[in-house]
Amino acid sequence: MKKILFFIIPILSMTTLNAADINDNDIETMVETLLSKMTLEEKVRLSYAQSKFSSPGVPRLGVPEVYTSDGPHGVRMEINWNDWGHAGWTNDSCTAFPALTCLAATWQPEMATLYGKMVGEEARYRNKTVLLGPGVNLYRTPLNGRNFEYMGEDPYLASQMCVPYIQGLQSNGVACCVKHYALNEQETFRNHVDVRVSDRALYELYLRPFHAAVTEGGAWSIMGSYNQYLDQHATHNARLINDILKKEWGFDGAVITDWGAAHNTDEAIFNGLDLEMGSFTDGLSTEAPINSYDDYYLGKAYLEKCRKGEVPDSIINDKARRMLRLILRTEMAENRGFGSMNSPEHIAAARRIAQEGIVLLKNNGLLPLATKDGMKILVVGENATRSLCAGGGSSELKPRDEVSPLRGLKERFGDRCTVEYAKGYESGRSMFGMVDELPQALYDSLRNEAVEKAKDADYVIYVGGLNKNHTQDCEGGDRENYQLPFGQDRLITELLAANSNTVLVIVSGNAYDMPWLEKAPALVQSWYLGSEAGHALADIISGDVCPSGKLPFSFAYQLTDYPAHKMGAVGYPGVSPDKLPQPFGGVEGKPMNSAELLKAAVKGWKGIDFCKEPGNGAKRNETEIYGEDILLGYRWFDYFKTKVRFPFGFGLSYTTFSYGKPAINGRTVTVSVSNTGNVAGQEVVQFYVGDDKASVIRPVKELKHFEKVALAPGETKQITYTIDDEDLKFFDDTQHKWVAEPGKFKIYIGSSSKDIKGVVGFNYKN
Repeated sequence: MKKILFFIIPILSMTTLNAADINDNDIETMVETLLSKMTLEEKVRLSYAQSKFSSPGVPRLGVPEVYTSDGPHGVRMEINWNDWGHAGWTNDSCTAFPALTCLAATWQPEMATLYGKMVGEEARYRNKTVLLGPGVNLYRTPLNGRNFEYMGEDPYLASQMCVPYIQGLQSNGVACCVKHYALNEQETFRNHVDVRVSDRALYELYLRPFHAAVTEGGAWSIMGSYNQYLDQHATHNARLINDILKKEWGFDGAVITDWGAAHNTDEAIFNGLDLEMGSFTDGLSTEAPINSYDDYYLGKAYLEKCRKGEVPDSIINDKARRMLRLILRTEMAENRGFGSMNSPEHIAAARRIAQEGIVLLKNNGLLPLATKDGMKILVVGENATRSLCAGGGSSELKPRDEVSPLRGLKERFGDRCTVEYAKGYESGRSMFGMVDELPQALYDSLRNEAVEKAKDADYVIYVGGLNKNHTQDCEGGDRENYQLPFGQDRLITELLAANSNTVLVIVSGNAYDMPWLEKAPALVQSWYLGSEAGHALADIISGDVCPSGKLPFSFAYQLTDYPAHKMGAVGYPGVSPDKLPQPFGGVEGKPMNSAELLKAAVKGWKGIDFCKEPGNGAKRNETEIYGEDILLGYRWFDYFKTKVRFPFGFGLSYTTFSYGKPAINGRTVTVSVSNTGNVAGQEVVQFYVGDDKASVIRPVKELKHFEKVALAPGETKQITYTIDDEDLKFFDDTQHKWVAEPGKFKIYIGSSSKDIKGVVGFNYKN
């Protein structure tokens, strides 16, 4: 255990710790010592906020306050004590790291460790106790406004990337707060939608990254989400928190609300909530009076119930213990270090993570650019100059320096080429439901100017896509459709017609329609890349860095290819309970049955009268069914043999790779991978496991292992994967346990979920 240091030694000797107390290394002993000296009022006061982003400690005993900060892509600028306004500090600029979609696209756990360590150093320097992240909800719909903050559609990939992030972050003595627990896969109706999902899908998919964060990553806190599950808000949900998180998984940290996610004193007391933040706000804009904190659900109402004897001591002490444990692990830990901000190491890390996460989706030989002296490069698109660290909701950042794509391209090519710029389109600014309406004449003017300039350029580099406006990639609201906004499809089509040497760079945290793809010679999937966005993009475009990113989610051809949308409004965004079709009504307050859901899905949901719109325009109590059950993402596309535009795990390179014939010896699979091209590169070798025959419906295959391997031209390496029993199991929701059935399994080795290079068989006997 770490040694614990009390920063303040109170002078009230009869009620405070003595030297013998503070010499003990054991955190649990320290927790119990503190607890024995606390009054009821002090215990209760630990459980609710004192400002917008802080909660009190126990001043009398020298227990410091808790200071939280939004993340997870960097440390947010300082916010006012009691409202959402920026405090206006001049020393709170940070290094903006790439969004977590980019981190997931690296398929490199070492990058996650580096990311967590670097952002943790900045949080520590800013004296933050808890960084609110990482986000590990899964990609269920491409309309989700917060997908850019998450790690894709596969729970194994998300788990493998979040665990080292957490460990790197907490190595600085700063707690992560893994979010949003649980089933928060959309922003529409997020404050009240009641999610219905089978236990099998819950355990196999949506809880897997949280389980890994707790049991492998050792997360010190968890954030409860806004939505409901089984008619109860997730932030004080008896089944999610008491039964699963704390009892089944043994989580010993603190459960913290999302801001404004608490709704009920009794549920907050008895259903496992430990720290209440932001009540009486909507989590974004609504303000509360400065004197309102005692009115929180875990404030004076909780204290009064305790005084009346309505709350057992075991519950009072459990909440206090968890908060004390959090503080002892962070603010009161000796040898915690001081952290650092904007160091050269942080900037280099942000650039490297961005380089490794950028995904090359198409290339007909145009990339890397072959420039010559005197060439003209035209950069088009608002995202080439727009700050993409601003906006987006709580993940907004104030970087010390944000290198735009235009700046990065000028710095890389400007010594040999003329680099010009045309905006091409404009989006305006919008936040939290207010969207700027721009005149059509402005769109026409900007488009026509860009197209005319493109005719005279040697190369056109288009940098567009989504942004962090409301109804784009932004907290508090989902996208409205699958298309690129602001007339970009027409602009891209006309640019491609004007200049065949056009490179398309699309910035987004989501998939989108591509009606122009067939005519595009090169397509780069960028993400929100942070401080070093322009440098990292120029590194890829120039060929200084060989692209190696792989997609963490599937790109379908159209929105209704995704099962959440194929189902109609009952699958997204939810319908009034009286509009629920059969067989999806289920039993109130009980998990849904996986077998029934899958049976309906396999039959094409025939005979089910799906609602196309939320019932009666209701704004409360919508119910949503995860009717695709365990067949999320590529699992659905595999099972129903549905073609996708770009599959999960896909990404091109400037070199080529060949795979040898895989072999299996016992439980160990071996495959050789060779670089058959002319430049050094990295390949992500993916191992999927499939169960040929099972007593339940299972996906065709599921990702169970991956390895990113660096290869010089002509080099060959052997990649191995040893099968574990856990890799073969499914969650049996009739027995409530994980089961591996004897029989034949297949191990698929590929460079994406669709590009399978070899298959070997494996017989399992339990």
